[in-house]
Amino acid sequence: MKETLNHNAPVIWVTTLMFSITFLIAAIGVPVYGATQGFDPSQWLMMLATVALCGISVTAGYHRLWSHNAYTAHFLVRLFFAFWGTHSLQNSVLIWASGHRRHHRHIDNNDKDPYSIKRGFWFAHIGWMLRAYPSGEEDFSNVRDLKKDPIVAFQHKYYMLLALSSNILLPLVLGVIHGDIVGTMLLVGVLRIVITHHTTFFINSLAHMWGKQPYTNTNTAKDSPLVALITYGEGYHNFHHHFQTDYRNGVRWWQFDPTKWLICGLSWIGLASNLRRVPTFKIREAQIKMQFSQASQQLESSHLANLEAWKSSLEKEYDEFLATLSEWTSLRAEWYQTKRQSLQDALQDALQGKKGALQFKWEFAAVTTRFKEMEYSLKMQQKRLKLYTLNFQAAGLQMA
Repeated sequence: MKETLNHNAPVIWVTTLMFSITFLIAAIGVPVYGATQGFDPSQWLMMLATVALCGISVTAGYHRLWSHNAYTAHFLVRLFFAFWGTHSLQNSVLIWASGHRRHHRHIDNNDKDPYSIKRGFWFAHIGWMLRAYPSGEEDFSNVRDLKKDPIVAFQHKYYMLLALSSNILLPLVLGVIHGDIVGTMLLVGVLRIVITHHTTFFINSLAHMWGKQPYTNTNTAKDSPLVALITYGEGYHNFHHHFQTDYRNGVRWWQFDPTKWLICGLSWIGLASNLRRVPTFKIREAQIKMQFSQASQQLESSHLANLEAWKSSLEKEYDEFLATLSEWTSLRAEWYQTKRQSLQDALQDALQGKKGALQFKWEFAAVTTRFKEMEYSLKMQQKRLKLYTLNFQAAGLQMA
């Protein structure tokens, strides 16, 4: 019997009790204590600070660094992310990354995706962790690279000890320093856990339900500025699922993605390197493909009198698009050949002075210029397709 029909998976009591108890304390204990004893601003600031440290460590560390290898981080940065990731109580890096890589590989497959949204909001949000479903079984065959990281290996081996001690000792110490142990434990120890958990869980649930699909419609991932606002930039999920190795989720400079800004900032001070970015051309290519797909669907359902003229115009644009893609492929091949040739000529440069180096620089500049011209060509085609769609919709409204 398929797993989608299996309602008898055994309950994971440790996880179920943890989620239930922390939620009840946060929902009942925090308001009652606040009404009777009160919290001061410093306690709320401590809670918000620890929420941010845990959340950003999950997105920048667990997710983009370890799950996707989107960049390389200094030992101290990895240690920082591992500590606050442990404090977030979301399991070890090894388990988290393994499940997330399976999610990307088998997205929306109810039998293989650990938190498939097609099994419902509740399942994708939290239900998948409450029962021992086959899709959630641990399999570390896809994280062999992470086992070589000493920080990841150490954290995984001693996770329970590290998680329990940090979640008890840190709020306790802060409470002693503040002078209100119970109040600080409630905010920093419990409410912080609940907020951190559910902001992360929204990435698995809401980010597959709310928003638009500007890059691909082959899966359920959506781009939502609202979800990005509460998930440290992870809400630009349609982009992420199409270009998962890019260290950015909000690819535009103005899109709210503090995780991207943190990683970029770390690279400026030498604590991060090898930041992976998808070429602008490939991003525009994905967007234009979606524009063509949406325009084609509108044409198929339209009853305009001059429909053939609209189709002919779209086909002309599509032919131009294919020609640009073909030229891009050829240029990429030429680029790699140029780089290969430059390595072969490196030994001869010493004998020829700077002649070889100058020749390579000239060829590099020429190829780069052509790349930029093609990127500009796609940018203009994007605008034409947007105008095409607007005019087509206007014509449909006039007919109606």
